[in-house]
Amino acid sequence: MAKHRKKIRAVKKSESPFKNYWDKSNYIILGVGLLLLIIGYFLMAQGPWDNPISLTISPIILLIAYLIIFPLAIFYRKKTNKETEQ
Repeated sequence: MAKHRKKIRAVKKSESPFKNYWDKSNYIILGVGLLLLIIGYFLMAQGPWDNPISLTISPIILLIAYLIIFPLAIFYRKKTNKETEQ
């Protein structure tokens, strides 16, 4: 009689697609963006509704955070030696 071996399936752990992509610099840029959001919303809440800070400066800071800093944090990537040689 032959012995029957049970087949054990290896369970693959799903890895994050950002594991090799995100560096320390990406997290620093993301933190700067979050800090700008906090400052922007804080300035928006100051004073009466017709305060120049809450009507002009705060939206500009929020636009910078949403349109420049967050995409920069996502897409920023340091060039490796392979990329610089080509």
